[in-house]
Amino acid sequence: MVGVNPVLGLYTGAISPAVGGALVSTQCLLISATSASAIAAAEALSAYPAGLRPQALAALVLLIGGFLVVLGLLRAGRLVRFVSHAVMTGFLLGVAAALVLDQLLQLLGYHPPPGNLVMQTVALFAHLDAIVPKAAAIGGLALAILLLLRPTRLDNWAPLIALLVPTVLIAWLGWSDVATVGRQGESGLPLPQIPHLGIVTAQLAGTALAIALVIAVQAAGVSQGAFNLDGSKPNVSRDMIAQGAANLVGSLFGAIPAGGSVGQTALNISLGARTRWAAIFSGLWMLIFVVLIPHLVAKVPMPVLAALMVVAGIGALNWREALSVWRVGGGARWAIVVTFAATLLTSIPNAVAVGVAMTVATFLLSSASDISLFALTRQSDGGVREDAPPARLPSHAITIVEVRGSLFFAGARTLGEKLPDPSQAIAPVAILRLRGYSPAGATFIEVLDRYADEIAQAGGVLYLSGVGPALADQLTRAGKLDLGGSVHIIGATPLLGASTQAAAAEALAWLTAHPAKT
Repeated sequence: MVGVNPVLGLYTGAISPAVGGALVSTQCLLISATSASAIAAAEALSAYPAGLRPQALAALVLLIGGFLVVLGLLRAGRLVRFVSHAVMTGFLLGVAAALVLDQLLQLLGYHPPPGNLVMQTVALFAHLDAIVPKAAAIGGLALAILLLLRPTRLDNWAPLIALLVPTVLIAWLGWSDVATVGRQGESGLPLPQIPHLGIVTAQLAGTALAIALVIAVQAAGVSQGAFNLDGSKPNVSRDMIAQGAANLVGSLFGAIPAGGSVGQTALNISLGARTRWAAIFSGLWMLIFVVLIPHLVAKVPMPVLAALMVVAGIGALNWREALSVWRVGGGARWAIVVTFAATLLTSIPNAVAVGVAMTVATFLLSSASDISLFALTRQSDGGVREDAPPARLPSHAITIVEVRGSLFFAGARTLGEKLPDPSQAIAPVAILRLRGYSPAGATFIEVLDRYADEIAQAGGVLYLSGVGPALADQLTRAGKLDLGGSVHIIGATPLLGASTQAAAAEALAWLTAHPAKT
């Protein structure tokens, strides 16, 4: 998929799992070549002549590794929490589906025209005569072995059997026209060589950063389903460093970009992996094959590897989780559908950008609508009753309103629209209970200032109860509210409701001092 010699993928399979597996926090995460990074790298390398692509690839992988290490050291893994679960689910579902479609084309020996995978799959059904019968037969045999052995005691050995039987069969039949893994006569790993950075352009560096972000986001999603058996929690930032180290070492040998692979991790777990040693030994065994028996590795049919990846990709399609997100409805449903479609129909970096945009849009929409107001009334038995707040503030009376929801700019605007209207009242008193809010931003302060002015124009006063130290400091430093005049802040205390009771007592004293005129 990258547009370079397939043997470079073997180097990646030997180096990345061993280096990354030793450093990851998600113990069953297998760092290897991924369809996401491969497709993105292919787009970047297409701008270079064929003769310069190996050099450009090495420089690209070096930059990707450097960016990942820097992101990990900066603890950028914390930023992944801002990508919603619905977006992450849609992205992983799309990557897994893309993996299945892409490998299905290889299994059938079909060489599609340029375009996205969906259009290439449609083109396949329109040109069934372009399927290579021998490739399809070998790939179908491997697929049948994998599926038939799954419910048996040979399940753990199924991938090895599916690899060996078709390989021996095509050698016996003499089907030399079936595509194999690599070139003949190549032996061992190349000597390590520092990539030539003189070939780097601004576009290549930008692409490297985009691919690094794609790798980080994808691995974070994979780690959500790859639990550590010892109970330890995955550290996304540490996994970034592990993936960065794998790419840095891989670039010395001309390997292709590597990251936390959906299919390889799913295959790793399905084969019984429990600790990081599964990934490490996976790389070491591949290294032995590449160094000692490269001729045998080179003879493995590509359709057989495609069959393995198709099964792994199908296993990574978490329809149960997708259905759960779908049933939530609302913004989550839109997020998973749009991200899934973007992953299949556009490039992987574009899909990540769409996913982040969907997360931001969903957050803003939910923030704007996630504001609830409740009028609080103390009962004779000491309990507090919640009711819908009045549309208008009553005259010469105390109205206690509890605020719940996000108070950032979109939510603050909604709060201003929902607060009881004081314009028709005379000497109204409003108490806004704001317990639990940290600094909420300039828009919220502007909304409070405007509401306080409206109450003051009606001859009333506004109390803010349950205000924490940080919010109180922010309201004071802003200098907009008439503190001590038409606005009074009552700080929060460890005793729930105490500050609101204190505000009500002060409000009652204020009403007593400002009796209604008869």
